Amino acid sequence: MTARATQLPLRALRGFHAIVETGSVTEAARRLGLTQPAVSRMLAQLEQQIGFELFFRDHGRLVPTQDGLLLFEEVELSLGSVERVHSLVRDIAEYRVGHLKLVAPPSFSEGVLPDIAAAFVERFPRVRMTIDSRSIESSKAMIATRAVDGGFLKLPLDRPDLRAEKMVSSAMVCVLSERNPLSREPLLTPALLRDEALILLGLGRLSRAQIENAFMRAGVRPDVRLETHTVGSACALAGRGLGIALVNEMLAVPCLRPGMVIRPFEPRLVSEYAFVTSSLSAPTRLATEFLRQTRRHFGVPDPD
Repeated sequence: MTARATQLPLRALRGFHAIVETGSVTEAARRLGLTQPAVSRMLAQLEQQIGFELFFRDHGRLVPTQDGLLLFEEVELSLGSVERVHSLVRDIAEYRVGHLKLVAPPSFSEGVLPDIAAAFVERFPRVRMTIDSRSIESSKAMIATRAVDGGFLKLPLDRPDLRAEKMVSSAMVCVLSERNPLSREPLLTPALLRDEALILLGLGRLSRAQIENAFMRAGVRPDVRLETHTVGSACALAGRGLGIALVNEMLAVPCLRPGMVIRPFEPRLVSEYAFVTSSLSAPTRLATEFLRQTRRHFGVPDPD
């Protein structure tokens, strides 16, 4: 008889495996939660399909044939693989495994993101996270091409391949040493900052252009003594009395140390930050959960 072993039913293989392990159709049926006749029928149909006997019938007992033992070894390996697949599916569905890849500006990663990440990891302790910091354009490209699951970027984006959800707005402030006489002013303006040493973030940023335009409209030429690339370093330099840093308030607050003060800047310059994913596909499940955590952090309601 020619064996027809294609598309063997998994249920029947589980029944065969249980019979060999327990040595009894009755015990196999109990293990599988089936009736004894149902397991007997499955075994008979399996033997008919494969074309050879799996058991000797010896006074009501089932003794595996040599062919049956050979098949049992392979079925045991296969069922173990299937169970590992089921286990992995459960772990993925319940967020017990996975790798979330994000990108964010350095200052955002240092000052804001840790609190969001800590709450997320508390909910999903076995999910691995990678947080990268790149240039603005590189970050946009990584998100759009799905090299990362998502990230935080400053608005506007001006790219149709990106999907953005605004999370928070924050204004420009001045960070300075409490030894500076201007620390006694309730707010600082370009006129008050005339001839003061300034610490600004590097050229090419939207915030830098906004600051320079504000000084230009006030007829004041900014005295930029130091340029740096992170809010943390700008605040640290200001705290040493090397100048007055003009930085984003949300990002500056975590960097404040004793002896440093923060003052509002006028005219009011606001930056908006969004959580961004690729518009070319639906966000990953992990990115969606991280977005929900981000909304909670900033008090943004979930969309209906």
